Amino acid sequence: MAVPKRKVSPHRRGNRRSHDSLSVDTYVEDNESGELRRRHHIDLSTGKYRGRQILEPNDNY
Repeated sequence: MAVPKRKVSPHRRGNRRSHDSLSVDTYVEDNESGELRRRHHIDLSTGKYRGRQILEPNDNY
């Protein structure tokens, strides 16, 4: 059975867990509609991405 040779220090434990935290999604205000949307995502209310019409406009969002 494998047994650790020494106790892992709190510093090493913290370094290992440093990437486990959850990040908050960032939102930006759309230039045309003024609504919040995720960066690099299509605005679902207008159906546009970077000024180009990608999807049909949807009134449900």
